[in-house]
Amino acid sequence: MNTQNTVEQLKTLKLTGMAKRYEASLSLPVHELQDVHALIAMITQAEVEYRDHARTQKYLKASKLRYHALPEDILCTADRGITREQVLRLSDGMFIEKGENVLITGATGCGKSFLACALGRSSCLLGYRTQYFSMNKFLEALAQARLDGSYLKWIRGISANKLLILDDFGLKALNNDARIALLDILEDRYGNGATMITSQLPVDSWYNFIDEPTLADAIMDRLAASAHRIALTGKSLRKKKNH
Repeated sequence: MNTQNTVEQLKTLKLTGMAKRYEASLSLPVHELQDVHALIAMITQAEVEYRDHARTQKYLKASKLRYHALPEDILCTADRGITREQVLRLSDGMFIEKGENVLITGATGCGKSFLACALGRSSCLLGYRTQYFSMNKFLEALAQARLDGSYLKWIRGISANKLLILDDFGLKALNNDARIALLDILEDRYGNGATMITSQLPVDSWYNFIDEPTLADAIMDRLAASAHRIALTGKSLRKKKNH
């Protein structure tokens, strides 16, 4: 039997995980070789693990998360307004499965973006497509999509992600195009995906910030219904890093 030929055929079939594990098994001493059933189980599991890892790396790259953060990196103390239990509950991905939103508010420097990116990374590791936008980048991408006629395609692309993160909502006024795009996105995602928003503004101020009653009603209805709210407090973490 030409084992090297088998390895090459597995690679040609894009069964890279199988090929690597089979190749490794060929280097074992004869007395350590597994029977055919155990070998098939082992190389099949290797392929599953390889594909899971490749998918995770693909999702992480596509997400464009601002920070390399993990849930365990989040500082959870009473004076910050967040508990370890809240972080763990949001790290299991159930809010994404249920299509529930997460609204994170607090003063500048308190770690809103870091928390959002940590939960975004956790989402990718769980196998959910995730996309991160700072609101400035979101508005720029929207303007470009309107300009080149790719708006509907752009909206569909966003809808393909199970988790959408919009960072720093409220820093820049929304024009009518932005309000309509936000409503279109939330309408598409309602019950099908989760949206996470960070803002320096308290949630109760978002209605006035949107500044158009009919659209504000529709947006807040889809955004705030059964949403998880986290209001971060305490001193700026940036000041701590500078000392």
